[in-house]
Amino acid sequence: MVMCDYFSATGDEEAVGVLDEPGGPDPAVFDVLPLKGIDPVVVMARLEAIVTGRDHDEASARPRSGELLSDPGHGSAFVVSVSDSLRRALASASDERLAEAAMSWADSEELRDGPTSADDLLAALRLLAGLARRADRENRRLYCWWAL
Repeated sequence: MVMCDYFSATGDEEAVGVLDEPGGPDPAVFDVLPLKGIDPVVVMARLEAIVTGRDHDEASARPRSGELLSDPGHGSAFVVSVSDSLRRALASASDERLAEAAMSWADSEELRDGPTSADDLLAALRLLAGLARRADRENRRLYCWWAL
């Protein structure tokens, strides 16, 4: 299965530096949230569309949305940015809004045929919103270490 570890870092250079160590971002150094199978490009753009009320094309075109930051020739792992607009939306979302988003996200084309329930996605969204809130407080950005 594809490994997707979401984490916060002070900037792109620090985030890409996680590729220098095996296994992705070190939880002793970074605030890390493993979300296996929640890819940072298509699935997160759908989440941004749901949480912000934009359409999918607009959400995926936002600056830093699913942007590959690392050298694709580096190996089987990559670092991808998460848009600042999604980070802000998650950081400010109420639990009620997260629950609504989880229902829509579970029914989205990208996740509809998977084994993920709305309850599982709500749990993941709560954790992701916590990561976004901590990143906001610490003036950090969100990233994904994506390993194939």
